[in-house]
Amino acid sequence: MNNNEAALQNAQPTILSYVKDLPNMCSLAGLACTILAIYFSITGVFYAAMIGMVWAVAFDWADGLVARRMKGRTGDDSRFGGTLDVLIDIVSYGVTPAVLLLSYGQFAPIYLIGAFVMLAASALRLSYFVTYGLGDGSKYTGLALDNNSLILVLIFLLESVFSQGIFSVVLYVSCLGLAVLNVSTLKTPKFSGNTINVYLLAAYTLMISGIYGWKLFS
Repeated sequence: MNNNEAALQNAQPTILSYVKDLPNMCSLAGLACTILAIYFSITGVFYAAMIGMVWAVAFDWADGLVARRMKGRTGDDSRFGGTLDVLIDIVSYGVTPAVLLLSYGQFAPIYLIGAFVMLAASALRLSYFVTYGLGDGSKYTGLALDNNSLILVLIFLLESVFSQGIFSVVLYVSCLGLAVLNVSTLKTPKFSGNTINVYLLAAYTLMISGIYGWKLFS
């Protein structure tokens, strides 16, 4: 290693140094909620899984809001945070709904198809976004993935209305429908960029948490 390479390596921050960045803390908190949602989906405690899913979105939105208001963040900080956010999104909005669908379907082979379609659509959607970004600077192409969780936790309120067999079909169709919207040419606004929408999400998160918390402990 020559002197220039050694100097460059010494100038680079460590991986763990990015953990103390507040927006990244929010992203990792969302990932923790996602892990809980996956765990509770696998163990069949679906109401707790719904709470984890909606809080994952709340922390996801919070990281962008915090990042925009922080001063002194470098270009490297922004790029690292953006990459971290995308990687967590595939877990939160792709893997988690796929696991939820599989688990609610009692891991019957037919549910592997739906799980794959939703996860593949999520990967394609994120790859497209990383390549082309926002259209016209303010709109996504395809339904943004965070909407998957926001919609699914609302649909899951019907779980107590229908039998497990009927609702499993409702959930399957809903997941496939969201996957289609994710990879469609539909133009949707960037809701997370608006402070008012963040407050609305906070109210929605508390409402959903209250409803499922009551269901969980009643």
